Amino acid sequence: MTERVGVVGGGIVGIALARLLAGRGSEVTVFEKESRLAQHQTGRNSGVVHAGLYYKPGSLKAMLCAAGRVQLREFCEEKGLPFREVGKLVVAVDESELHALAEIERRSIENGVPDLARIDDPAGLREIEPHVAGIAAVHSPRTAAVDYSAITEAMAQDVRAAGGRILLAHEVTAMTSENGRVRVVTAATEDRFERVVVCAGLHSDVVARFVGADAAPKILPMRGEYWDMTPESAKLVRGMIYPVPDPRFPFLGVHFTRGVYDGVHVGPNAVPALAREGYGWLRISPKDTWESLRWPGALPLVRQHWRMGVDEISASLLKALYYRKARRFVPELKMSDLSRRAPAGVRAQAWGRDGSLLDDFAVDQVGAVTVLRNAPSPAATSSMAIAEYVAEKYLS
Repeated sequence: MTERVGVVGGGIVGIALARLLAGRGSEVTVFEKESRLAQHQTGRNSGVVHAGLYYKPGSLKAMLCAAGRVQLREFCEEKGLPFREVGKLVVAVDESELHALAEIERRSIENGVPDLARIDDPAGLREIEPHVAGIAAVHSPRTAAVDYSAITEAMAQDVRAAGGRILLAHEVTAMTSENGRVRVVTAATEDRFERVVVCAGLHSDVVARFVGADAAPKILPMRGEYWDMTPESAKLVRGMIYPVPDPRFPFLGVHFTRGVYDGVHVGPNAVPALAREGYGWLRISPKDTWESLRWPGALPLVRQHWRMGVDEISASLLKALYYRKARRFVPELKMSDLSRRAPAGVRAQAWGRDGSLLDDFAVDQVGAVTVLRNAPSPAATSSMAIAEYVAEKYLS
């Protein structure tokens, strides 16, 4: 008998999993609450295909990013989708950042980042990025840019071609286990499946509670805001220019990214969103905000990261402070070069009761329901490898 599998969530990870399962002969149904696929994290990120520089060797992020990058490149070649290896330069501006840069280099080597190079003089940096300021860097020439929304739609075509269903505007409102099957309810449908996989991103903890999963980790929505550079000033950046990230915080810091369609944007920062889909300061959910404030991890998180929080929020509200962060790396940048705010994204950051921010991918199993609890960057890069991992470990 053909196994019936439900997938909750129409981002790139959910669609990659549906594509894999449908291709293996399962009868797959995807439930997506929006009227289009890839409307949240997938369609609102930087479009970067990460090469694996930052992740702890041996972690799921490190292993699945390496495999996923190759699979994504092959998929784009097969489907005729753009895959531009524009390269990434991670820059140490002063000596205080050299130790952290060395750690990134060590991790990159252990993770097998292809063609990685260490550069130890400003002249060498400027050969790659003529307008950059810094004293040392690591260069990842195989870091690429893609259109993740287009990739998701191409994967969805494969799902449908294999007989799978993708139900748009179908928000899952209830899910229960009954007689060895899982009942999935939306406002318009009621289906039963042998297995269900939840790839609900910003709502993963909400859907997990439907089947009695632990409340932890909770999702802490973190908004990343971007500025577009003018076409003239975009010439200051050839590929991607990244800072050396603070190892205490799971965000990379404001950086310059040349996208797949040749525009350059600056960002993102990392500020707390006041709603799960809080793409601006005026989008507020009292319920979401209250749930975050009353979470046991709230006070420990504030105690540990309040200085960085104040800094990030200040830069969000004052363009001059945001500009100052960016100008550290490209001194020729003018404030007027940041032409307009680009669409913001919200990262679904999993958050423990002790205030810790989960760093690695995380999956829970509750009976016949598998829940992807933490899938931040590089989940888009790793999407096809995540699908294989979940299928082999939890669905076989």
